[in-house]
Amino acid sequence: MDWNQLITAKRLGQENRHTERHDDRSEFKRDYDRLIFSAPFRRLQNKTQVFPLPGSVFVHNRLTHSLEVASVGMSLGNDVAHAILKQRPELDNTLFPQIGTIVSTACLAHDMGNPPFGHSGEKAIQAFFREGPGMDLQKEVTPEFWNDITHFEGNANAFHLLTHRFKGRRDGGFVMTYSMLGSIVKYPCSSSAAGKKGKFGFFDIDRPIYQRIADEMGVFCTSQPGEPLRYVRHPLVYLVEAADDICYEIMDIEDAHKLRILSFDDTERLLLAFFDDPVKQSIRQRIVDEGITDDNEKVVYMRACVIGKLENECARVFCEHEEDILSGAFEGALIDHIPEQQLQAYRQCASLSVEKIYRSKPVLDVELSGFRIIDNLMEVMIEAARHPDRFYSKQIIQRVSSQYYIDSPDLQTRIMAIIDYISGMTDVYALDIFQKINGISLPIV
Repeated sequence: MDWNQLITAKRLGQENRHTERHDDRSEFKRDYDRLIFSAPFRRLQNKTQVFPLPGSVFVHNRLTHSLEVASVGMSLGNDVAHAILKQRPELDNTLFPQIGTIVSTACLAHDMGNPPFGHSGEKAIQAFFREGPGMDLQKEVTPEFWNDITHFEGNANAFHLLTHRFKGRRDGGFVMTYSMLGSIVKYPCSSSAAGKKGKFGFFDIDRPIYQRIADEMGVFCTSQPGEPLRYVRHPLVYLVEAADDICYEIMDIEDAHKLRILSFDDTERLLLAFFDDPVKQSIRQRIVDEGITDDNEKVVYMRACVIGKLENECARVFCEHEEDILSGAFEGALIDHIPEQQLQAYRQCASLSVEKIYRSKPVLDVELSGFRIIDNLMEVMIEAARHPDRFYSKQIIQRVSSQYYIDSPDLQTRIMAIIDYISGMTDVYALDIFQKINGISLPIV
C-alpha cells in the first residue's frame, strides 16, 4: 500500500461534487468537527463504558472514553508522522502530515455504533435472533442479512452509522472522507467471515461501500473468489486500536480505584510495574515534590506517566514495522509488540480488570438489566416491523424516529431500521421506552 493513495480527502457521497469552502480547515478537521457536533456523538455521554453511569462518583462513559482515546490517537498519529517524515521527506508536501487528525477523528467515532449497556446490549441483539423470538425470521431474510443480525457488532455498526443514508439528514449522512472511514474498520471483513469470535467490520448491506472505499485507497483484498470478503487493515487502524487499548485498560484501573474496587496500594503496584526502579523512584519523588497528598491525584499522575510510556512505545513499534504494515504482513496489535516489561504490566492490568472490575457486582447488575431491557425492546419492535398493519404495531412504529426507514415495504429494511433505532438509544432513553411500553411508568402531565 502507498501512503499517497491511503491518505485521501475524497468524501463518500461527494466524489464528483466541488464544494466551496469558506475557511481554512483541512478536510480531515471538517470530519472531526462534524463528529464532535453530531447528535450520535453527543449521545455517547449517556452510554455505559464499563461501570454504571455515575452517582456520587464520576467514572467514564462512552463520551469521555472517546475523547480520551482521540487525545492519545492525535499524539500517536503526530508522533508517527514526525518520525516517518524524517526518513521520507518527500511525503511532507502530501496529505500524510495530517494523519494525527485522521486518527483522532476515527478515535472519536470508534464507539459510536455501540448500543446501550455496552457489550450486554450487543449480545442481547444477537441473542434475540439466535435463540429468541427472532429465530423464525431466518426463513424470511437472505443468508447474508441473517449473518449481519445474528452477529450484530458495534464496530460494524459504527461504519454503518457513518455511511448509511438516513432520512432527513444533509446529503443523507455524515459524508466523511475515505481515509477516516477506512481507519475505523478494525476487522476488515464481512459478517460471513466473522468466525467464532463474531468480529467483523461491515454489514453485508454496507459491503459495496467498503469495497469502493478500500479499492480507491489501495487497501487490498486477501480473500479468494467464492470466499467471504476479507481485506488487510488500513494502516491507521493500528493507531486507532492502540489508542483504544491504552485508554481502555489504564483508565478502567483509575475508575476502579475511585470506586474503591482497588486499593491505592494495588493501583500503585499495577501502574508502576510499567517502569524500571529508577523511574519508579522518580515518579514517587515527583509526587512528593509537587505536594500531591490526595490518593486519587497520585493515581492520576501515575496513570498519565503510563499512558505516555505506552503511547511512545506503540508509535515506535508502528514506525519500526511500517513496511510490514503497508504490505499487510504485520500480525497482531501494536500493543502486542511493546517491550516485555510493559507488555507484562499491561497484561496484568487486563487480567485484574477481568477478575475484579468486569465481573464486579455493579457491572454485572447493569449487564443483566441492560440485556433484559434491549431484549424486550427488540421483541416488541421487531414484531411491529413484521406486522405493521396491526393496531399496536402502528402505535409502536410511531415511536420510531422519522430518520429511519421503518415505513419501507421491504422487511429487511424495516428490521434494520429497528436495530438502528435501538442501537442509537442512550441507556436512560432505552430504560424510559422499556418502562413506558410495558406499562411500568406513565408520562406525567
